[in-house]
Amino acid sequence: MPRLRLALLCLCLSPLALADTVNVAVASNFQQTLDKIAAAFKAATGHEVKASAGASGKLAAQIRQGAPFDVFLSADNERPTELARAGVGLPSSQFTYAYGQLALWSKKRGDAGEAALRQGNFNKLAVANPATAPYGRAAMETLAALKLEAAVQAKLLTGDNIGQTMQFAEVGGADFAFVAYSQLLEQGIRDHYWLVPEKLHQPIRQDALLIKAGPAANALMAFLKGERARALMAQAGYRFKP
Repeated sequence: MPRLRLALLCLCLSPLALADTVNVAVASNFQQTLDKIAAAFKAATGHEVKASAGASGKLAAQIRQGAPFDVFLSADNERPTELARAGVGLPSSQFTYAYGQLALWSKKRGDAGEAALRQGNFNKLAVANPATAPYGRAAMETLAALKLEAAVQAKLLTGDNIGQTMQFAEVGGADFAFVAYSQLLEQGIRDHYWLVPEKLHQPIRQDALLIKAGPAANALMAFLKGERARALMAQAGYRFKP
């Protein structure tokens, strides 16, 4: 009997028996990559990841209003910093998990690039809302650097987030769309895009912030810094230096 009790106690204390769910607010550009990381994370720890994707600005606003998220994976570093300064989350937990890359993409046209933007021979150019989506802000910084902001203003089609922005180009509502390079790689797209030179916009530094500490949330934050997660991010087109 003592051996049986000991065996039952060990079973109850096993990692899988103690598995929990991490509620994650994730920037739309990182959603598909997080899905792959979540599978590896579950295999390693038993913990589940429940993700809600959206524009970083909107997710940050939800967190401020008390949305029950444990971890925030933003597409910038500003929103996590603002939350931490406001007393939301653990400031010491904030770190840059990846740097994103911006791309100009067209589903049908093969001339995506600076020349096409300058020629202006298109009807609509989709961008994510720069007020809430960091990739949208990078897109507008790119247009400003090329001195094309005024020229294309009437042709801009604004998406709520980077996911909707890509949909505009997919269904034909926009000739071109500024999207995350990771979105293209995750969907197996290998052509019809221009990887925007990083000198044309500020680095897209994507930071993580622990909102509510707990075994599962703490484990996910640590996992994001590990080799397995970084390998999956690299495959998806993310970088680890600006």
